[in-house]
Amino acid sequence: MLFRSDFYMKAIVLAAGKGKRLNSEKAHLPKVMREAAGRTLLSYVLENISFIPHEDTVIVVGYMADTVKAAFPGDYKFVMQTEQLGTGHATSMAKDELAGYTGDVLVCFGDMPLFKQETFKELFRKHAADGNAVTLLTAMTEVPPAYGRIIRDENGNMVDIVEQKDCTPEQAKIREVTPGVYVFKSEWLFKALAQLKNNNAQGEYYLTDTPKIIKSMGGKVGTSVINDADQILGVNTQEELENAEKVLLKRQAEAK
Repeated sequence: MLFRSDFYMKAIVLAAGKGKRLNSEKAHLPKVMREAAGRTLLSYVLENISFIPHEDTVIVVGYMADTVKAAFPGDYKFVMQTEQLGTGHATSMAKDELAGYTGDVLVCFGDMPLFKQETFKELFRKHAADGNAVTLLTAMTEVPPAYGRIIRDENGNMVDIVEQKDCTPEQAKIREVTPGVYVFKSEWLFKALAQLKNNNAQGEYYLTDTPKIIKSMGGKVGTSVINDADQILGVNTQEELENAEKVLLKRQAEAK
């Protein structure tokens, strides 16, 4: 059930990763198919965005794509990222599936199982209310994880995102980070993706560069801030997988 009948959108879920630090190759599973509390990481993400119809959800797959597709039959749309050239490149793989669509698009990761549905909904509400070209989710943290830092001007307006590997020592101290969840107006998204460059420490096309590009083209950029550090935890290592499982089991116990 949609939380607002007049609020229609589509989704791109990035799920192409191999999960090298998780030793997913040894487990013979793609990263998003690793389990926490008895379910795959991707299943939690898809449940939490289930207010978006399956047929309007594009899942970007890569490593062991057939395994992911087989686990989620039905009306989901799947597209391939054959080379892993960064999050911006992965997102651009959905362009053909969204051709002709001019509404809003959620972009999120398939290995982040801890976001609550209400967090996504509040991001959409903020995006619609402010009339933004892009609205990104940000989080205030005590100890910033290895995410992009939010750079704001003296008036509190967001002006840039700097990935941790590209941060100066001063930027690395910034406590506001982006976990990589966005809502875009689709035409702005694909205009910005077309302008991405890979002149960074990783040699990749970063999705985090798109808000700055959109701002430079005259689009309105906004943020929706949360203070729940648990929700933004991604899963890249065995320790992070265990931490995610602890949070999920705690939530399950509290729900009983």
